[in-house]
Amino acid sequence: MLILYISFCCRDQIVEMFDHAYGSYMKYAYPADELMPLSCRGRVRGLEPNRGDIDDSLGKFSLTLVDTLDTLVVLNKLDEFEDAVRRTLRDVRLDNDVVVSVFETNIRVLGGLLGAHVMADMLRQRGERMQWYRDELLHMAKELGHRLLPAFNTTSGLPYPRVNLRYGVLNPLSRTGTESDTCTACAGTMILEFAALSRLSGEAVFEEHARKALDVLWEKRQRGSDLVGTVINIHNGDWVRRDSGVGAGIDSYYEYLMKAYILLGDNVYLERFNTHYSAIMKYISQPPLLLNVHMHNPTVSVRSWMDSLLAFFPGLQVLRGDLKPAIETHEMLYQVTKQHKFLPEAFTTEFRVHWGQHPLRPEFAESTYYLYKATGDPYYLRVGQSIVEKLNAHARVPCGFAAVQDVRTGTHEDRMDSFFLAEMFKYLYLLFSEKNQLHFDIDEYIFTTEAHLLPISLSTSQPPCRAETDPPFCEDLFTYSCPSTQTLFPNNPSFAKTIRDSYKYLTGVGRAFHASPDRGIELPLHDHGMEPVEFLRSMGISLSPLNEAGAHEGVYRVKLVAELTQTPEEEVVPLIVQLISPPYLGRMVLTAGPAKFGMDLIKQEHGVKGSIVKTSPYTACGPIENAQELSGHIALVLRGDCMFAAKARRLQEAGAIGVIFIDHREGSNSAETPLFQMVGDGGSTADITIPLVFLFSQEGALLTSALEDHSNVDVLMLPKERQLGKRGDKPLGKMNIKFRLAEEGELEEGEARGPTLKFVLEKGEVVLEEEEYRQQGDSCLTPGGDHVPCSYGQTAASPPSHSPNDPNTDPRSQDSQVPQTPPADHRPWAPQH
Repeated sequence: MLILYISFCCRDQIVEMFDHAYGSYMKYAYPADELMPLSCRGRVRGLEPNRGDIDDSLGKFSLTLVDTLDTLVVLNKLDEFEDAVRRTLRDVRLDNDVVVSVFETNIRVLGGLLGAHVMADMLRQRGERMQWYRDELLHMAKELGHRLLPAFNTTSGLPYPRVNLRYGVLNPLSRTGTESDTCTACAGTMILEFAALSRLSGEAVFEEHARKALDVLWEKRQRGSDLVGTVINIHNGDWVRRDSGVGAGIDSYYEYLMKAYILLGDNVYLERFNTHYSAIMKYISQPPLLLNVHMHNPTVSVRSWMDSLLAFFPGLQVLRGDLKPAIETHEMLYQVTKQHKFLPEAFTTEFRVHWGQHPLRPEFAESTYYLYKATGDPYYLRVGQSIVEKLNAHARVPCGFAAVQDVRTGTHEDRMDSFFLAEMFKYLYLLFSEKNQLHFDIDEYIFTTEAHLLPISLSTSQPPCRAETDPPFCEDLFTYSCPSTQTLFPNNPSFAKTIRDSYKYLTGVGRAFHASPDRGIELPLHDHGMEPVEFLRSMGISLSPLNEAGAHEGVYRVKLVAELTQTPEEEVVPLIVQLISPPYLGRMVLTAGPAKFGMDLIKQEHGVKGSIVKTSPYTACGPIENAQELSGHIALVLRGDCMFAAKARRLQEAGAIGVIFIDHREGSNSAETPLFQMVGDGGSTADITIPLVFLFSQEGALLTSALEDHSNVDVLMLPKERQLGKRGDKPLGKMNIKFRLAEEGELEEGEARGPTLKFVLEKGEVVLEEEEYRQQGDSCLTPGGDHVPCSYGQTAASPPSHSPNDPNTDPRSQDSQVPQTPPADHRPWAPQH
């Protein structure tokens, strides 16, 4: 009865929350693409400040309305659905002169149109509603598909990341087509929508292009590890970023391989997914963690933090039938949400906040839904209930629901992304609903990555002709059956709780979880005429039983646990930007991060000095407009829109003698964010020879403010340990200073008149006769505890810092960074007053 009560109350509450969010969009924002819930108005591209890549999802096509259409049917709001379809047909236009993300437009708009068409067709065939409907949404979907096709006009078959809806790519008016890279998920998350469009419309061209892109990614996988990288060159297929994981930049590529098999019934997709999945579980999975590794050296984790997009992965594991690791990772994520209210955009292996933003992402709710449907464990209803409560308590505002700018402070951001309505409410409503409470059989559909509904009956439609691209697979190499929970947990109906109990206190005080240094290595067994166990013993390998998942059919699973030497993460040597021109005279010292390319400042005994000039354009992603002014100076440039290496090359060609990059994430600072090493673009960066440093936005704001206040600002870029005027780690020296009044005429220079102070410096230990000073950290204190200005060359105390605003990474960030842990002596900076 308690379960029924929770389900009933939460379902009604979810409907009320949806009405508040959707109603606010329709009242304050429609026909704009998105709602700005704090401003209570619509976000129209070009009229609001540019947010960079995140705005590429906005195409002036009423994004939130289109993305929400099939959610209305799931929530049984059929009157609203019919009205929304009529509005879409009447108001939405797709021939806009705007550059959009191919990936986002595919999953949100094309997927939204297809999902709505499927729902409308279902209602029409039942004779209940939509009798006027004549496949208009499908015609719109086909039009949009043709507008996206120019993006596939590359030598490799991988799509451009952006396309102009009116002019395509490479057209002089398109303002796109110069990109060379795309993320793996961007290229590999097309097959569901494009195949559905082909099979519903009868035009095979869409599925053919999406299949070709997947074929390229498969061929370009690292054959030794069977992993793929994060960013790939769309022209030659070379990997630009070789880190591999299951989160941002790759996530939905794996998802679409599995779901393409379910939707289309093609074994090739399952075989590829199983190959990748085995590699993921061997190298990336360190239960309950999922840590990125290098695709060519997968035994070494490349970072010590995880992004929130990987929260979808337990749901994908449920689809595959691998419940144990799904329960483990989901429980870890739940413990993080209990500590921070929401999943921060990125968090460390010690479950501290790495990036604090939470844009109301639905992936955790998605995995919660899948786990409840697979286990029937009411625990997951309580997890869902906590999601509902936290959304109402911490994200609800008068005009909708607002993204959380930082989970540590609870501050809001003026955005409500369309996926919040398309996915979050759909998964939450379904979590608390029984099948007989829905208007259709949910098991007859598959969810896209944007939670749009496509019928699995499409697998019976005629696929386009397909050339053989893969060698024959041996079925023995792939798992076509699910792990047996009876074998894992005999006579234990509450097996999910048994798994969860191991991870209940992950985020407690002193309970930081560290990844295991051990890895499993699978050994190929050849036919030696010996039983596998006997053969391994003949090799000197001792075996012990493992209490891990078995299959219903007996299979020898041999694991050698080997101690692997992991290369420790490179220590970042902190650099500084020291302002040395008047009035600063070395007293303003800004902590900076280094680059893995360009001049090595550590090898420059005296650093690099120069006056700073702000670059035009500020991002340096196009032709440099003030090259003459930059020549012989240090360039000040904003991060974003293109790679660090591309900016550096342009500025070096313009004559700059160095570059200072400033973070575009508002509020980021070196006090709370680990230092980064900037990395190149995947190719050779030997041609870049000027020094490069990186400042977070708060430090950068001081530098730009200094440039605004003074016509000339000279800076010195050098390692922090060689800071001008710094006395190293030695305690403050002692100095005997005696004062006496000198009579007029005693001074040789003779210019001064009147009583004069004369300083006599004596050797030996000093005690300032009036008062002894001591240093604590970077502050100068008197024995009484009063703060006083530091002497020349010392570092002042840090001002109160503000929590950094999390960037749009998604998966689709253009600048590449290798996050590192700052050394123990890393401290914030401050100007001295």
